[in-house]
Amino acid sequence: MSEPVELTIAGRPVTITNPDKVYFTARGDTKLDLVEYYLSVGDAVMRQMQDRPVLLQRFPNGAHGTNFFQKRIPESAPEWLTTTTVLTPNGTPSRALVIADLAHLVWAVNLGCLGFHSWPVRVPDQDICDELRIDLDPGEGTTYAMAQETAVETKRLFDELGIVSFIKTSGNRGLHVYVRLEPRHDSMAVRAAAVAVARELERRRPDLITAAWWKEQRGARIFIDYNQNAPHKTVFAPWSVRALDHAPVSFPFPWALLPTLRPHDMTIATVPGWVDQHGDAWESMNDHPQPLEPLLTLVQRDQSAGLEDAPWPPQYPKMEGEPTRVQPSRAKKS
Repeated sequence: MSEPVELTIAGRPVTITNPDKVYFTARGDTKLDLVEYYLSVGDAVMRQMQDRPVLLQRFPNGAHGTNFFQKRIPESAPEWLTTTTVLTPNGTPSRALVIADLAHLVWAVNLGCLGFHSWPVRVPDQDICDELRIDLDPGEGTTYAMAQETAVETKRLFDELGIVSFIKTSGNRGLHVYVRLEPRHDSMAVRAAAVAVARELERRRPDLITAAWWKEQRGARIFIDYNQNAPHKTVFAPWSVRALDHAPVSFPFPWALLPTLRPHDMTIATVPGWVDQHGDAWESMNDHPQPLEPLLTLVQRDQSAGLEDAPWPPQYPKMEGEPTRVQPSRAKKS
């Protein structure tokens, strides 16, 4: 066991215990390597994560070990740590970490948090959602090329509506398209907009894209997971590191790289150099928040056509306007 390393980050003391513990086996990257990665892209990380509550997924023995989600920050945490009360999807309150500065993030990394699952809100106003997150979910029978093609269709739709969008890898097999929103709407409105986006993309490319919540209805198509925008839902944060042996990063990149970038090209070993050379592809995101109204117009159009709300995940209570929450094959049998 190596000696602890004492760091001063954002003016705060942070101790890294067992800094030489191997977290990623492919290259032997250690806990301290992971800390240094996050510090190297710290400005970019904070542009996206500052003041956001986060859910911690902890891997005390590295990516190859067991893991658990920590929804509640212990009372033994440092006095300077910023936390807030959040609700889980089933309505249970918990005390979550807020990424107030890089010291908060590195404190969590020392606990074995490899990546961060962030809320689409910032404290203190947690009722207002400032992100639309379009999750391109590559299910069974699909390929990464199909996800790339779906991303192109998604950008085309947003461009037609005059909405500026940004893209990142999920850190695994998928892609995420983000829109920074004007801070004027709650998560219910943003989820409704995501449902409308999913349905419109399915209309345009039913051969490639599906908005079907039930897996048995999707086929070999890319699912637009609109429920990633449901209230109290977290998504794997930009610049976060996946718990895979080669330490891939959920990497924000320019749209121009979409045809050539592969899911696992960008790791904690390659991202810092890329950012040093090319900069942060999402640097301007916060400077130009986008209106949600063009997407709410799509919502109103679907409602006028008689479409019900799309199904919600099982941990949510039955929602107004939601169809019967029963798997289609089971409903048919009954």
